[in-house]
Amino acid sequence: MNKRIKDKAEELENYLSELEEFTPSSFEDYINDAKTKAACERYAEKIIEAIVDLAFLAIKEKKLKMPEDDKQAFSILADNKIISVELASKLKDAKGMRNILAHEYGEVDNEIIFEAISQELIKDAREFIKEVEKEPR
Repeated sequence: MNKRIKDKAEELENYLSELEEFTPSSFEDYINDAKTKAACERYAEKIIEAIVDLAFLAIKEKKLKMPEDDKQAFSILADNKIISVELASKLKDAKGMRNILAHEYGEVDNEIIFEAISQELIKDAREFIKEVEKEPR
């Protein structure tokens, strides 16, 4: 495996561990602590950015067609059986969530963000790392 992919996967894993430490166990704790909420949102942004970077590194290493945008990168990986179609869809949704957090498009639904951060993002990111690091069949 390419060193840049390995390094990016390690960086992503560090962000995931840090997010796990920050994430409160309940929505009430999340919503009532502005610093914790802000930290969780920032880590979510960093995690999603690292996932996108890792997707592009994997595409480059495997000499696949370069995507026109970030979301297309996940489709290319799914089309080439590197990740599942389901995981590609979840990661596209995560990229959309990151854009909402980073650019404050529209209203942020705190419950959806908390659920994504506490239950989905970490699991999906770890699955993505595992799939991208797998040696080709």
